[in-house]
Amino acid sequence: MTDDTERHEMNDGEKHAMYSREEALQIARHRALAPRAVYEVIDLEGREELKRPLWSLWWSGIAAGICISTSVLAEGILHTIYEGHPYQGPIENMGYTVGFILVILARIQLFTENTITVVLPVLKDRSRKMLTCTMRLWAVVFAANLVGTFFVAFLSVHGGTVVPEYVEGMKAISEHFAEYTPWETFKYGVPAGFFIAAIVWMLPSAEGFEIFLIFLFTYLIAMGEFTHVVAGSKEAFLLMLSGDISVSKAIFGLILPAFAGNVLGGTGLFALLAYGQVAHEIDPELNGEAKKKGKG
Repeated sequence: MTDDTERHEMNDGEKHAMYSREEALQIARHRALAPRAVYEVIDLEGREELKRPLWSLWWSGIAAGICISTSVLAEGILHTIYEGHPYQGPIENMGYTVGFILVILARIQLFTENTITVVLPVLKDRSRKMLTCTMRLWAVVFAANLVGTFFVAFLSVHGGTVVPEYVEGMKAISEHFAEYTPWETFKYGVPAGFFIAAIVWMLPSAEGFEIFLIFLFTYLIAMGEFTHVVAGSKEAFLLMLSGDISVSKAIFGLILPAFAGNVLGGTGLFALLAYGQVAHEIDPELNGEAKKKGKG
């Protein structure tokens, strides 16, 4: 048997012995996280969130609603500055990414992140208690996000905290959202929910590139004119407080359909797919069934 053949037949332990400690660390650092490892990272984060006091979730949710509003503000500013520019749309849509970068890196409670973060623990440990805790967190965070976006919209329209020209810019970029029917708002919310869940899934593997990752996919949401319920609620409240749309249109025509679409995209599609690819690795019952079938 040749030396090359012997080398190929060595077990993993022997292979690791060929590397120095520094080389082994470099290899481990550059290996992509396995799906099961990513699932466990997000699962642990979700469990920590589910244990947090309601008041902590509430104030974190309000902070997220305020911070995500910077997406609409940045878009409005760029819309005003670059009005008439041939690439006005692509340029102003860059502003949409600002609020998401702020919220996600600040690690405050954005509802659409929780369509996967707190759902993965429920899929792993299916129980009434886990489901109840998830529903509680969803209700508190979603309500708090809306309070935050409403507060900023009110200050923008009636509080004089934003230059009038930029308020008009924000209203101009919000008009496309108001033109959607409830069905369009819902169906365009599905991809947005899916992309936000994808960001959460990829963040553990994106060390050092988090800003680029968030920018890339939230820019895609803006360019595709998909509907994100929390950022969209700032647009809806802005137009409602300006008298351009009714309360009924804002709540039932825009916010709630976008909510349903984001949940379907984030939980109904991405979270279930994420669970499905590791279910037989993390679920003892499924793993046991698979082994029995293999022996049979």
